[in-house]
Amino acid sequence: MARVRASGRGRTLTAEPRTEDLLRDLAPRVLATLARRYGDFDAAEDAAQEALIAAADRWPRTGVPEQPLAWLTRSATRRLIDAWRANRARVERERLVTAEATPATLTGHAEDDSLLLLFLCCHASLTPASAIPLTLRAVGGLTTAEIARAFLVPEATIAQRISRAKARIRASNVPFAMPHPDERAERLRSVLHVVYLVFNEGYTTSAGPSLHRVDLSDEAIRLGRMLLAAAPEEREVAGLLALMLLTDARRPARLDAQGELVPLPDQDRSLWDRGRITEGLALLARATAAGPLGEYGVQAAIAAVHDQAASADATDWPRIVDLYERLEQMTGNPVVTVNCAVAIAMVAGPAAGLALLDEVSDRLGPSHRPIAVRAHLLEMAGEIDAAVSHYRTAARRATSIPERRHLAMRAARLLQSRDAAADVETERLAPLLP
Repeated sequence: MARVRASGRGRTLTAEPRTEDLLRDLAPRVLATLARRYGDFDAAEDAAQEALIAAADRWPRTGVPEQPLAWLTRSATRRLIDAWRANRARVERERLVTAEATPATLTGHAEDDSLLLLFLCCHASLTPASAIPLTLRAVGGLTTAEIARAFLVPEATIAQRISRAKARIRASNVPFAMPHPDERAERLRSVLHVVYLVFNEGYTTSAGPSLHRVDLSDEAIRLGRMLLAAAPEEREVAGLLALMLLTDARRPARLDAQGELVPLPDQDRSLWDRGRITEGLALLARATAAGPLGEYGVQAAIAAVHDQAASADATDWPRIVDLYERLEQMTGNPVVTVNCAVAIAMVAGPAAGLALLDEVSDRLGPSHRPIAVRAHLLEMAGEIDAAVSHYRTAARRATSIPERRHLAMRAARLLQSRDAAADVETERLAPLLP
């Protein structure tokens, strides 16, 4: 059995898995249809969720109607009217929605409305801290409590962020319509950025005991598929979906039998999801054929090089360096330079990688990752004491428990290896000592 949420009220209701999957797919379309027509996001969201609860209760007993989207939209519209009847200040608005819509009208804009809802939730006026939870609730179907658990913050905090996001959207007077071509590219960048942030949080959680939040990474991939279906001509949409699939394909090998993090070079590549790799490579080829790759497409190309290599040693590192340098030119992001430093070290040695890190050290924030990368390069260079010190510093700064444990273990193993080597050398030289 699965759950269907009731947004804003914390209510859930069990439904058969097949029904739940259908409702999950239809939920953003119903909300988008109501919000587009009647201009009240809050009221539309409540009405849509009441209709979903009714369907989850009824459809397993009576069967799915022939036109489930039309059924849900009519049901939600009636609930919207009932809510407005209870508020006499909205009598005039009630008059505007009492006309019964035809099934053809209800289903005609399904895919467009889903895309519009995603564009609205990812409006450029919203910060990622607000846009991500609003998207996950309105488009992804997660409850406020589920989002709060995913990001390890109080439920009240997420509720407040969602409320502020809705208020900002209302204050901006943004119409519920596809952006004008002049601003669509910028709005699409915001959408892709939010979806990518959701994926990253699912693939490597920023805090807490788990390395993955599969529900978040799967939801990001689902949103990517929806975007591609609605905007198949957008190369960066295909690039982002390819990137997520090619990256997520490695997830089954990222933890060992004891639950410890396994770095990419040490992973059992037979565990990688070949179906996702195949799909990702096809999407990347599609994006490449359509023109020059964008930011996400280049990242997907880097992921593809890793996924197609039989081992870490067989990886085409010069190709990865070229791709990272192209990405640096596109983004100017020092985090890209940190990643490039690892690839440079594999081609030209750790000293070259460390020199590249030094070039951007003053632009890097307090994140543990640049410190961990420096520790890795120092280890490659044989500077054990310095590497141990940096691994320990990175471990203290990491907020993800699996990452923190992995970094601390790397430091401990380096010390053990050094001490063991010292013992062997002492034993070898013992007969020569006076």
